[in-house]
Parts: sequence; C-alpha cells; structure tokens
Amino acid sequence: MSLAITYSRALSGLHAELVTVEVHLANGLPAFNLVGLADTEVRESRDRVRAAIQTAGFEFPVRKLTVNLAPAEFPKESGRFDLPIAIGILVASGQLPAARLKGVEFAGELGLNGDLRPVRGALAMALAAARTGNTLVLPEASAQEASRAKSATVLAAKTLLEVAAYMTGRHELPTPLIDTDAEVMVYPDLLDVKGQSQAKRALEIAAAGRHSLLMMGPPGTGKSMLAQRLPGILPPMSENEATESAAILSLVGKFKAELFGQRQVRSPHHTASAVALVGGGSDPRPGEISLAHHGVLFLDELPEFDRRVLEVLREPMESRVIHISRATRQVTYPSNFMLVAAMNPCPDGYFGSNIAARPCRCTPDQISRYRSKISGPLLDRIDLQITVPTVATESLRAAADGESSATVRVRVIAAAERQQQRQKKANADLSSTELDVHCSLDEHGSNLLQQAATRLGLSARAQHRILRVARTISDLAGAERISLAHVAEAVGYRRMDT
Repeated sequence: MSLAITYSRALSGLHAELVTVEVHLANGLPAFNLVGLADTEVRESRDRVRAAIQTAGFEFPVRKLTVNLAPAEFPKESGRFDLPIAIGILVASGQLPAARLKGVEFAGELGLNGDLRPVRGALAMALAAARTGNTLVLPEASAQEASRAKSATVLAAKTLLEVAAYMTGRHELPTPLIDTDAEVMVYPDLLDVKGQSQAKRALEIAAAGRHSLLMMGPPGTGKSMLAQRLPGILPPMSENEATESAAILSLVGKFKAELFGQRQVRSPHHTASAVALVGGGSDPRPGEISLAHHGVLFLDELPEFDRRVLEVLREPMESRVIHISRATRQVTYPSNFMLVAAMNPCPDGYFGSNIAARPCRCTPDQISRYRSKISGPLLDRIDLQITVPTVATESLRAAADGESSATVRVRVIAAAERQQQRQKKANADLSSTELDVHCSLDEHGSNLLQQAATRLGLSARAQHRILRVARTISDLAGAERISLAHVAEAVGYRRMDT
C-alpha cells in the first residue's frame, strides 16, 4: 500500500481541530516532504520519525515520501504529529496493517530511541475525540491527563513498538486508571486574621457569589492574608468546572493530575505585561485570566500595574471570555475568573491611617495621581470595595477571634447551592434580564437603591452589581427575597472610606 491515512488533532485555543495525516510513497529520488502549514517543530519531525522507526527495528522506506497535514490552511504546531506520521509511514510501506486505523487518533512526540514523550493539550484532544466517538492513543503521561475526560476512550503507550504491536493485534494498549485520591490542599485559616470583621464578611460574600473584591488599606493591615485565605472558603468545583480548568492548564503544560478539582489561584507580579495577563503570542496561548478560569486572580499592589495592562481586564470581566486576534490566528479562551485586588491608599501607604508615628506625607495631587492609575470603568466593574483599617495593638495581642475557614465555608457552600438550584449559575454571572427575575426588590429596597444611586453617582452597571451582591447576602441568610437590610449592606460595599 503506497497511501496511508491516520488522524490526529491540532489545537486552536481550547478547540482541538481534527487533522488528517496523509502519507504517500512514490518512486523517484529519496525525499521526505512535509506539507500542510507546518511550523518548525512539526517540520523537525522528519528527523525524529526517521530515527525512531529505524531504532524500533523497522525499515525506513528509501523512496519519495510525502506527508500532508490537512486541512492545509490550519496551522500545525508541536511534536504531537510524530506518532501519526510514523504509523502512517509504516502502514504505507506495508510494515503494519491498516485494519486498526479506523476510528483511532494518534498524538505523541517521538524520541530518537522510539520512546513516546508527553504532549500538551491532551485533555482538550480527548474531549474533542470523545465527541466524534474516536479512540485516542497517547503517550503514557499524557494519557493519564486525558483520562480525566470521562466520556473519552484513551489508550496509553510507552514506545512506538507498543503502538506497532497494537496495530498488528499482538498487544492491547491499556486504558489509564484515574487516581481518585486527589491531593488535599491545606489553605491558611481565616481564624489567623485578627480583627477585620468587615473584611472577613466581605470575603465571605465574595466567595459565596463569586464576586470581585478590592481591598484598600495601609501596609500590614492583613490584605494579603485575607486574600490567601479566600481559596479555603470557596465552594468545591463541579466536574464540568474542574475539566474546563484542567483543559486550559493542559494547553500550557501546567496540569497536575493530583490537583484535579482544585481551584487555581494566580498571582502575577505587577510588572506583568498585557499579553501575560490576557494571553497571546504568534501561537496564542492562554494568559493569567484564563489560567484562573473558575478560580481566583489576585492582583496585589493594584496601582503599581501599568494602567494599560489593567484596562485589558474590563472586557473579560463582563463577557467571561477573551478573544485574542493575531495576523494568522484568532482564538477564544474562557476567563470566568474571580478578581481579588489589594492596594494602598496613597504612594507612601499611610493616608487615613490612625498610626500617629507614621503620618502620610503625600500631597493631594500625589494621592489623586496614584489612585487615577485605576480607571473609573474598571472600578465600576468591581462588586465589593472595602477599606481594611489598621488593627489596634490590643487586638493583635488578644486571642484569635472570629470564625474558622471551615465554619465560614459551610455557609458559603449552602449559599452557592441555593444559587445553583435557583438559576444554575453564581450570582456574579446573572444577566440584566435574570436580575429582573431573581433580584426583585420591594418598595423600601427600591427607594434605598435609588437614593444611593443619586448620592453616590452610581452607574447602571454599579446598581446591577449592588443587586447581585444583595442577592448573595440574602442567600447567606437563607432568605427567599432581598430585604432592605440586604440592600443596605450591599450599598455599603460600593464605597471605600479613605
């Protein structure tokens, strides 16, 4: 047989496009031609495949060899095509039968000794293969990752020889077993934070409704401590959320099977670029906001970020997706992240502080310039905005007060379950139409919100966010309707004191 066809997958964001690998042998001077918009990594497969086939004990055909990766207009990258190309060559040259090619996809990078090495994006490929009903053959390490797609049929192989034996029917490739004993993350306890009762309450509300949160206060008041304890009170991920998060991490090679189902907490440094935050590159990869999908994006020292970098957050905070366009590639990544940010009130950090020994020396103009680094439209999109004041020395020396993370998490989970039963999503994700259905106010609540909008100059977006927060507060209280007290508390989180 001089023509063989195998199948693989190419990644475009979270979508794994089916690639037909056509291998043709013809008479003529020996050559190995690779066509189909392949990048450098794919073109280099010619040498890897030749060496792997010969090392495995097969004969590399000394003929004119043409490999076409179709569709031709779709860019192909990485070494994932080594295995399907090698299998195609062996079938086309008659060294392997073609019977088992039907309904099977291959992906894997080959070592020169014929060993199979893991590839990124295995979970995304498995999800795509499952939708077509195909079986996916992967390197052992990648198969462990892909097996998280429960609807997919995944087979694991260590070497090219094992795959060849599978093709001849002399050896059956195993299905990787899923390790259900996930590593349990131990987060710092909320009980460690002394004082700051309002900040703890805001943290609980943010966790229950997946709301964004901004904390402003002098240095050393516990802003970072509070943010570090947020993951410990978040509700558990659903199976679908865990799979989506894992698939994105797989695209950049950061997936760890033992941490499946754990919410991601991303904390980029304030020197991060816009591309690092939203993603990009010639082959667009996900950025921090997508890696934090269904997790937390924590931005410490918020005004120290470049203003243009912060502005790129505005669209994904509303749409929950990020569209990345380059000259030859356009991809879309999900970015349903929970933004938590911390900042000082002024450049030296002590404006509004009650520490007599550290008075603020900033001029009003310096304070204005410092805070203006965070634009009004971005602030308008942050649900909870609180002040974290300095804790008195007596409170620091006293015994721990408040509640533990475990106690708070019970209430958060109960509130999250109410939201899922009522609207199948978190309160932070409610659309304007859904707000009319699930966040209706009585006359007293409507009057209070109208007064707050007038006095504080609240935009329509800010009023909608107050309604979402009030709905979460009522869920934490176990109330069916939003009361006046719930609206009043929600309004209080829209204005920082200092």
